[in-house]
Order: sequence, then C-alpha cells, then structure tokens
Amino acid sequence: MNNTNEQYVTLQIPEKKLIFMMLVVLIGIELFLVALDVIVNYGKFTDIGALRRMSNMAREDGIATWFASTQTLLAGFTAMAIYIVSKQMGKKKSATIGWLVTGCFFMYMAIDDAAQIHERVGTAFKVIASREGNDILGAILHISPSYPWQLIFVPILGSIGLYMTYFLWKESLGSDTRKLLIAALLLMGTAVVLDFIEGLDKRHPWNIYTYIREYYELRSYTVSHFAKVLEEFLEMVSITMFWVVFSKHLLSLMRKEGVKIQVQ
Repeated sequence: MNNTNEQYVTLQIPEKKLIFMMLVVLIGIELFLVALDVIVNYGKFTDIGALRRMSNMAREDGIATWFASTQTLLAGFTAMAIYIVSKQMGKKKSATIGWLVTGCFFMYMAIDDAAQIHERVGTAFKVIASREGNDILGAILHISPSYPWQLIFVPILGSIGLYMTYFLWKESLGSDTRKLLIAALLLMGTAVVLDFIEGLDKRHPWNIYTYIREYYELRSYTVSHFAKVLEEFLEMVSITMFWVVFSKHLLSLMRKEGVKIQVQ
C-alpha cells in the first residue's frame, strides 16, 4: 500500500491588476525600443556600428527581434496552457483543438521571426522560379508585385488566421476582451499591409512611400527605415494584445476551476 501525502497550494492572483500591468509594461518596452532606435541608431548617438545595429528595429538581428520572438513564443505557451486546462476541464473538442492550433501557430511565428524562415523560403522560391525551364513557377512568381514569400505563406497563414479569428471571437469573454482582440487584429492587418508596400518596386503606383518621400522631400532611407520601424512596432503591440487576451482567458478558466497545485 502506497501512502501519498498530497498538499495543495491555492494561488490568489489579482487578475485585473496583473492584466493592466502586463499591458502597460509590454507596450512601454516596445515604445522604449522605438526610442532606442531613433536615438542610438538613426540619431547616431554613437559611432560604434555594432551598438547601432543592435538597436536598429529594421534589422532582424537586434534587441527588438529578440523581444518580439520571445513575446510571441510566450503567447503561444499561454495558448497551449489554455489547451491543457480546457482539456482537463472537459471542454468541447472544438474548443480544445482551437487552442491547440492557436498555440502551435504562435509558437511557429516565434520561430519564424527569429530564424527568418519566410524570408529565406521566399528567396529560395525566387531563385528556383527564375531558373530556365521553370516557366510555371516563373509565372506564379510574377503574380505578386511584392515579396515572393507572400505567394507561399499568405494563403496558408491567412487561412489559419481567419480560423483563429473566428475561434477567438467565440471564446473571448466580455466586451473588453473583444475590444482588445479587434485592436490586435487591426494592428496586425496594418503591419501586413505595410510589409506588402515595403516589398513593392519604388516606381509601383501602389508604393505610397515614394509619394511621401517626394512630397516631403525626405531621404529614401528615412522613409523606408521608419516605415519598417512602424511595421515592427504595430506587430509587437498586436502580439502584446493577443497575449493579454490569452492571459485573461487562462486566468478566467483557472478561477472557475479553482487553482490548486498538487505536490506529491
């Protein structure tokens, strides 16, 4: 006979305060990253190239990219935690699968952001499609006037995104959470549009950056750089809001279930 002593620890979490502080701190960090780029990188606070590159939000190897991918990964972990809790609570299969898909999607996006998967796959596709004899791929390549990776990833990620939007809208609790969800979707959508414009040829009629540069007589680098900074900032704030939505939902589930940590 096995005698097992079980101890339970009840956690008391100030939900509203925690969510509010989470939102304020994360957006504060994102604003700091923008300021760091403006002052250290663009403003040439230092003549040391390594430090300027590290603070450059338009690059994929700086502090901002590390923060963005880490935040996205944690959002994915939170969604996976909801999947586990929902399954333990005996929720409908459609709900648990939805959180599983959401968790996997955000974890993939974190990996993609850190490893630049979509950019590199897009470059490989362009190289292959441009070779002699690949007429069909070459024709497909010229469908999109922007980055080649969008031809491959937008249909796939867009379909998953539409499913998640429908699912999260049903799962969201209360008007405040849905407002955050709407804001997150609008910011992410704007970031995607900005990325599309960034990939256009400078002479393309849809390239509003050219009009802005010419109208205000700005340097090409100034416009392209801050367009990229704006895109990255909007994307980070969007992920923050998604993470807050996930966290609110997880805390709500834990409150309903009664949080107990079993120690054996």
